[in-house]
Amino acid sequence: MPGTTVRQTILTRARRIVVKIGTSAITDEKGRLDPKAVRSLAGQIADVTAAGVSVTLVASGAIGAGIGELDLPERPRTLPMLQAVAAVGQGQLMRAFHDALVKRRLRVAQVLVTRGDFENRTRYLNIRNTLRALHELGALPILNENDAVAVDELRFGDNDIIAAHVTNLQAADVLILLSTIDGVLDDGKVRDVIEQVDAGTLSLATGSKSRLGSGGMGSKLEAAGLVTKAGEAVVIANARTPNVLKKILAGENVGTVFVPAKRKLSSRRRWIGQTARTAGQIIVDAGAVTALTKRGKSLLPSGIRLVRGNFDKGATVAVLDEKGAEIARGLTNYSAEQLTSIRGLKTSQIAKILGDKPYDEAIHRNNMTLSS
Repeated sequence: MPGTTVRQTILTRARRIVVKIGTSAITDEKGRLDPKAVRSLAGQIADVTAAGVSVTLVASGAIGAGIGELDLPERPRTLPMLQAVAAVGQGQLMRAFHDALVKRRLRVAQVLVTRGDFENRTRYLNIRNTLRALHELGALPILNENDAVAVDELRFGDNDIIAAHVTNLQAADVLILLSTIDGVLDDGKVRDVIEQVDAGTLSLATGSKSRLGSGGMGSKLEAAGLVTKAGEAVVIANARTPNVLKKILAGENVGTVFVPAKRKLSSRRRWIGQTARTAGQIIVDAGAVTALTKRGKSLLPSGIRLVRGNFDKGATVAVLDEKGAEIARGLTNYSAEQLTSIRGLKTSQIAKILGDKPYDEAIHRNNMTLSS
């Protein structure tokens, strides 16, 4: 599906979108929030909302706003100081969007999240329900990582990945990543379309990031991969392009568009395969690899060669081939200890070893997402 087709058949018909705005796109050279940039984006959001498009905003900039508010010479280096600066800046960020949107009779709602909120199934669903309710109330949800309280193990590290998960959580039609770059550059030129996020695509990341932001092209490409694999489109574009949101949704040739996979993943499989953190690994033989990837079968104990980690029944685990390549992720029907006891056995032998046989499958195909 070429870029023109995606733009005309998906972007112009989008009714639910997620917009992520980077720190550098809404702050000035001193790190203070740029009122003009915020008003421009807010105005566009109000216009597309009035046209019937549901918008969820993921907004970076709390740390940048805090730096400006506190007159700091540079971005702090330690986590406690970054958290403190974010706490100061978050209020400034929300006030800026509130003041810009209240004139258009659009209310804003602050939603602060951590990695753990997405990895926990119950909290994940609570986020989805909250966002749905906010849209029903006619409010614009504005999400940001909860920098003030999140520690390293609960952090995503940048809002590009949060935006990807929010897109998949809502099954939004399009994720639009806005920063200060015109798109994905290839030999100095903006790529119009990227059909698949693979190793070649990831090599286009320069690894650079803005002075005040935490992300870069690498995180944007990773986010694009998460969303397109789930079956939705992505656009990376320059927030400073006049009326950039309107142009993207009008199907104009703006930024780089990513082609979605032909098959959409269900919400449950998106969470299993892309959001939940794995608690262990199951190494399987060649026969099991074929059964899972080519035939769409469940994983049976007979195909398991080795179990790594200490996990309980219902945990999310990675399924690897004997060379160590991940082929799937899924929710296990047995604990690590039980799987170790029954690995390599036929289903008819499970009850003899464990005392009973609640399941034939180690991982049922309905609770599994293939990794490629």
